[in-house]
Amino acid sequence: MIRARGGMAGRRFSYYATTTRLSPQFYEGLVNRGWRRSGTLVYKPDQRASCCPQYTIRLDSHALHISKDQRQAVNRFNRHVLGDDYIKEAAKLYPKSRDQAKERNTGFDLLERIHESEKANIKTPPEPSHAFVVTLEPDSYTDEKYVVFENYQRIVHKEPPGKISKGGFKNFLCSSPLPRSQVVIDGKERRLGSYHQCYRLDGKLVAVGVLDLLPNCVSAVYFMYHESIHQFQPGKLGALREIALAKEDGYRWWYAGFYIHSCVKMRYKGDYNPQYILDPESYDWDLLDSEVKNKLDKSKFLSLSAERDGKNTENATEEENKTSEGPSKDSNEPVDSMDEDESGLDSNSDSDEPPVSDPERALFLRSMPGILNKEQLLSQIDLDHIKIRVRKYEAETSDLVSWYEDDIENANSIKGIIAELAAAVGPELAQEIRLREADYMST
Repeated sequence: MIRARGGMAGRRFSYYATTTRLSPQFYEGLVNRGWRRSGTLVYKPDQRASCCPQYTIRLDSHALHISKDQRQAVNRFNRHVLGDDYIKEAAKLYPKSRDQAKERNTGFDLLERIHESEKANIKTPPEPSHAFVVTLEPDSYTDEKYVVFENYQRIVHKEPPGKISKGGFKNFLCSSPLPRSQVVIDGKERRLGSYHQCYRLDGKLVAVGVLDLLPNCVSAVYFMYHESIHQFQPGKLGALREIALAKEDGYRWWYAGFYIHSCVKMRYKGDYNPQYILDPESYDWDLLDSEVKNKLDKSKFLSLSAERDGKNTENATEEENKTSEGPSKDSNEPVDSMDEDESGLDSNSDSDEPPVSDPERALFLRSMPGILNKEQLLSQIDLDHIKIRVRKYEAETSDLVSWYEDDIENANSIKGIIAELAAAVGPELAQEIRLREADYMST
């Protein structure tokens, strides 16, 4: 990883690093500490300093309470693919028993319904109106995928053509640092790494879900679709299919990306229930229910663990407590979204008040939530024995010539850079870090 300072404008701040390779196991640990990735960039927002705090949320796929409009979206699309003529003829040729018909009319099996209109699952004759195929493919670039991306950014997000490029698509949604592999977990084979879930209708690619498959979760990175299927609510269909993947392949959890309560366009992520929100201080998971949402209406920064301990979770001015209309969009990169853009890493603010987190101080000396302070850092992490690679040789940080001379509080020194990263990833992950020479020499 390469340590890099997050963009600080007004009071928006993220600590971020870059990586050339990231194991799915390690990245899952980061996600459960409030990190996300965008291409090879991994970043952790400062919720206390942000005007629009980003919270990690997740859903247990086995406990999904599907809503009426979500059921209708699936049924409407299935009917479009199959066609009325096929449905009538198939009912005669392949009649259901009374119990089967009753179960279908009174219940909703997500796995059954989500796969119902796929070409491989359709009984013929007769032939359906359309051929629908969903595949899980490597996250490599193809012109076919770029056509969908370009259309989605231009039509749905109103981006000017000059700001949409193949290079941007490749950098942020293809060639992930997460390697693909197949492993056996709990006796079941599971795919790990970054994939593109591709939706084709009559042979044409109409939607792509960019997914990170981690040991215990399906993490949604981005979802894009062609304008030709907009009427079928593809955002809902994509989310439900990802939840189904988490359930049937044993990942269990579905991570929808960051939830920004103050942004109306982002609240749709909370429509899939029950979801849990990650506490930015303790990293506990709390149910994202109406009570928590009411608290977020009143205070943008929320730590239920700190609240339970009687601590003041707001280290902000009255101006910061006002509800924001949503994140600004100074960054045009597609960062962590299913159906609506989220804020970029850097954002401009016209506020002239001082930031809550001072970017000139070492990370562990600030008030950024969930970051080890200096005392915790020195007592919980052995900074002298973090693994590094110098050219072809394996070594440890204490082998560096300047290691014992450097000041840990100097954020521009080698020791300060590594100490900040360790404070941000926490004790368990810090011991798994492998730094190359170029990583800690970069500033």
